[in-house]
Amino acid sequence: MRAAGFLSVCVDLALGEPPSSMHPTVGMGRLISAGRSRRTSTAPRRSLIEGAAAVAVGAIATAVTATLVERMIRRTPQPGRSIAEGAVLKPALSVRGLLRAAESVENALERGRLHRARELLSWHLVSRDTSKLSVSGVAAAAIESVAENFNDGLVAPLFWYRAGGLSAAYVFRFVNTADAMIGYRTADLEWFGKTAARLDDLLAFAPARIAAILIAIAATITGDSGGDALLRAFLDAENTASPNAGWPMAAMAGALGVRLEKVDHYVLNRPARLPRGTDIRRARKIVMTASMLAALLTEIA
Repeated sequence: MRAAGFLSVCVDLALGEPPSSMHPTVGMGRLISAGRSRRTSTAPRRSLIEGAAAVAVGAIATAVTATLVERMIRRTPQPGRSIAEGAVLKPALSVRGLLRAAESVENALERGRLHRARELLSWHLVSRDTSKLSVSGVAAAAIESVAENFNDGLVAPLFWYRAGGLSAAYVFRFVNTADAMIGYRTADLEWFGKTAARLDDLLAFAPARIAAILIAIAATITGDSGGDALLRAFLDAENTASPNAGWPMAAMAGALGVRLEKVDHYVLNRPARLPRGTDIRRARKIVMTASMLAALLTEIA
């Protein structure tokens, strides 16, 4: 149902997230939290097995639920079928909320409220410590989040929807949510979250590279540098520890002509200038354009 993907992107860009009480990812988060609370060991092997089991149970439950819903929708005649599937797919996507969160950081920087910008960045966009970030550091982190989450929040779920329907899209969403909750290299989660982290790397591999290409095309449309976006994606994508996050982030760095840096972790587009608050607006515009391109690609692919 090609139109369903297109409709879901348009609805997301227009309306944003459904209420938390109706959001499937809230239920996914509860499943993951339940699995974590039931773990019985912090030993590496046992933790790895328990973490893998928690992810497997959640992914299977997600796939079964989505498949049942999909079968019910298929009994609906067109055009209601596409509308219904688009509505069900919509919660797997999240771009408008991302763009609005970035805009709030941008507005705080424009008003000279650095402390507030740091707070908003920490609350809505990144998990790192933001308390000592400079203006350029806050702008860089916001731009990085916009670029990376363009893949996680739109391109990857759409990719898997086109590959395997609602069940594939929601399994990706579950795995991505699990990675965000437990996929950390800390003493407590290093082994328990390893399955979620590795699965997320695998499922986001192709979408991340597609996202970089879409950012480059969108940059050409918005008057930024599509050529530099592609160049930096190929040159700098491997600078990040993640095998996927570097692709859309490096592409965005090249498109904007700015250096994106997470201290002691990576530098993207090193020769360029430091970003400013106004560059967040440019990044938002590129991602909005790239989102519409992704919606059109879903329609014709």
